[in-house]
Amino acid sequence: MPKAYEEAGVSVEAGYEVVKRIKSHVARTNRPGVVGGIGGFGGLFDLASLGYQEPVLISGTDGVGTKLVVAKMANKHDTIGIDCVAMCVNDIAAQGAEPLFFLDYIACGKNDPALLEQVVSGVADGCVQAGSGLIGGETAEMPGMYDEDEYDLAGFAVGVAEKSAIVDGSTICESDVLIGLPSTGVHSNGFSLVRKALFEQAGYTVDTVLDELGGEKLGDVLLTPTKIYVKALSPLFKAGVVKGVAHITGGGFIENVPRMIPDGLAARIDLSSWPVLPIFDVLEKAGEIDHMEMFNIFNMGIGMVLAVSAEDADKTMELLKSNGETGYVLGSIVKKTNDDVELR
Repeated sequence: MPKAYEEAGVSVEAGYEVVKRIKSHVARTNRPGVVGGIGGFGGLFDLASLGYQEPVLISGTDGVGTKLVVAKMANKHDTIGIDCVAMCVNDIAAQGAEPLFFLDYIACGKNDPALLEQVVSGVADGCVQAGSGLIGGETAEMPGMYDEDEYDLAGFAVGVAEKSAIVDGSTICESDVLIGLPSTGVHSNGFSLVRKALFEQAGYTVDTVLDELGGEKLGDVLLTPTKIYVKALSPLFKAGVVKGVAHITGGGFIENVPRMIPDGLAARIDLSSWPVLPIFDVLEKAGEIDHMEMFNIFNMGIGMVLAVSAEDADKTMELLKSNGETGYVLGSIVKKTNDDVELR
């Protein structure tokens, strides 16, 4: 058979091998509503089977940024897919949505079936955590665009919520309580600064072991997967206690918390109300970053901020505890006098 495409740098056979390898991982994500399997020209999902009365679809797309560079440095690719799923489903969960399905996109310089299987296994793990079906995706081999050992990863998620149950922050008012859900680490934001501070300025490597990090390798700490908050939030949504949710991603507290707050109000947050994870202290010191600026870049140990009424605060904390989750009372909603977020 002619090999013109292979001579141009694209292996059709390797593409077939990837599909063969990932089928078992995709099968793990099957859930009610998923129709058929992978291999068609589009992924199918039967929304009517779920029994929503006024369904509103909520979608989100994202990638994992230059955290991929750290995965390459550590030669660890089996968790980066969890990050990709998390960045998408956490965004839609923040509006009260139940994630339904997910699609991934991988672009690479050379199709390495074993490596890409690791990536997709992580995507499947994330989908299982989120209760989301992995119903399709695309692997694009792009020599000349990427080096042979490079790849990029992005994803797209769709969720559903009853129209009457969408969480949009519109009912947030003065004296409402802010509750934070802890992060698992840096998650998937700020890694350009992470790499500059730790690897360029401080001279660390992914194999560096720091006492401040409990003796773990720096690469393992940085590659800790982004927490998926779907199961933590679901009981709270069902109980109707959540007025607003802010997913703390790029832009930290300063950019993300105001996204859920109506005009004329602000968030007052007590910086002593939760334990900042050690990795952020290491980053601040290594990069010589202003302490307050850290809250404008990183999640600082809080991945989600919820707004609930003062009357529902105790109930919310109990629901979290009964579900094996931790919550911290961070502060409250106040009248805006100057800044959108007051960090004290």
